[in-house]
Amino acid sequence: MNPIGTNFCEACNRKLENNEKDVRKLVDMRYEGATRRSEIYNKSFIDKVWSFFSSVKVAIFLLSITLVVSAIGSLLPQETNTVIPFSTTVEQYYDDKYGVFGTVFYWLGFHHLYSAWWYITLVFLVATSLIICSLDRFVPLYRALKKQRVERSDGFLKRQRFLSSTKIASSKVEMSELEEQFKKYNYKVRVKNQSLLAEKGRFSRWGPYINHIGLIIFIAGCMLRLVPGIHIEKSLAVREGDTVVIPGTDGEYYFKNKEFIVEMYNEQDNEAFATALEKSNGSIIKNYTTEAVLYKSVGETIPGDTPELEEVTEYSIMMNNPLKFDDYAIYQMGYDVQFGDITFELQKKMNSDEKPIGTITIDLMNPERTYDLGDGYEVVIEEYFPDFSLDENEKPTSISANPNNPFIVFKIISPESPVGETIYFTMLGLIEPDDSQNKYALKYVQGGNNFISYLLVKKDLMLPVLFVGGTIFIIGVIIGSFWYHRRVWITVKEDEVIIAAHTNKNYFGLTRELEKVLEGLPLSIPEDQLEDTKKKKLHMED
Repeated sequence: MNPIGTNFCEACNRKLENNEKDVRKLVDMRYEGATRRSEIYNKSFIDKVWSFFSSVKVAIFLLSITLVVSAIGSLLPQETNTVIPFSTTVEQYYDDKYGVFGTVFYWLGFHHLYSAWWYITLVFLVATSLIICSLDRFVPLYRALKKQRVERSDGFLKRQRFLSSTKIASSKVEMSELEEQFKKYNYKVRVKNQSLLAEKGRFSRWGPYINHIGLIIFIAGCMLRLVPGIHIEKSLAVREGDTVVIPGTDGEYYFKNKEFIVEMYNEQDNEAFATALEKSNGSIIKNYTTEAVLYKSVGETIPGDTPELEEVTEYSIMMNNPLKFDDYAIYQMGYDVQFGDITFELQKKMNSDEKPIGTITIDLMNPERTYDLGDGYEVVIEEYFPDFSLDENEKPTSISANPNNPFIVFKIISPESPVGETIYFTMLGLIEPDDSQNKYALKYVQGGNNFISYLLVKKDLMLPVLFVGGTIFIIGVIIGSFWYHRRVWITVKEDEVIIAAHTNKNYFGLTRELEKVLEGLPLSIPEDQLEDTKKKKLHMED
């Protein structure tokens, strides 16, 4: 009737002796002698999968790989937590900043590790292993502990690690007195005929399984990031004065960078800063703030139309001081400075001291085609390359739409020259063609910078699940670490009293406790048979 692999009978608890060597061994009390499903069934595909994932070695292997991969992924910042300039691709950013390691890091997909399909698969396998390992061991252990008997065979008792046998008449042993003694130390006592079972701390056996439940909930919380709307972590770059839709809100919320403020340290703040300011040429950032305005879209918006926006709130976003609304939070990540606008004056070459003919200001993000100065004077932008570079054919091109390296080809229209005179603007200055006979010139007046605020939009509904899973895990650790499952079996015969004891840990503590419980009684204290065997072997070797 007992499944193959059972150590002792589930009905009478007698040791199932296979050979002479088994007779002398201590009983395996890990699962109360019960066999596990993975040791019985191994025929179908499901049985083989169950057997594979029920292996502790497989669980440790999967956990080790997951930990190693997670550790590698934390060596460099993830893409979502990194401020990447407009003009730089993700691959180029990792290559420029971290070299060869950054390139390998990117190509292996570690820059978005925690949302990668293969990492999610690995975590899923860990969760599967934890579930099957737990069920494979918990079910037989629970069944065995629930129906454990008070009366045990001599073979079972004598193969426990702690054992004592006292030659004494049964009339000198009062079962009620033994029962009272154990109850003083918070044991639950059951008595049947001339046998006694004292037990306490059974719940500590569930500690590892509570750990597993906590880990499974924690992993489930991590995998919730795959569900749309549960987890959002997106970068947002907004130029000063611009209004953009907030990613992940389905067009419901808009964000305006009303003003960006950068504060620098100076000696007036504290004289102690003087040395540091001198070493850094007087530029150490104290703080930077995005003066933000949060808008909400009102009514239905047709794609392509400008939505009607209603102001929700104004807020100053600083480091560690995010703007929070609904389930979202917008964090300040960093900033960048780009060319904003450039101002020129149009002058006659021969009379440069005269009053300028006119002044133009060019918005480098959105320049106009023609600037009319009146009286027949115009400044025309024939070609514009915001981020100038030369392609493989040595032809001018623009790497991006951002004015990082502006190059402008101007045409000056005047009453004297209706065809136009050509002038080039580069970062090195204003240049005229070699064969130029221009009568008019542009004079650089000033340039304005435009701040770009880099922000991180976060929405994380997983945190409560992660908190619950982590709390359950810690509870399991505490239960498994600071409580012990202790049992004592006592069988009173006509001229002998056998005492056997077992604990899942802290054997020394069990011995000390039994000394207190049996103090004053004419019974021997159970001794550790395993330690006695080791001492005998050492003595024989000497």
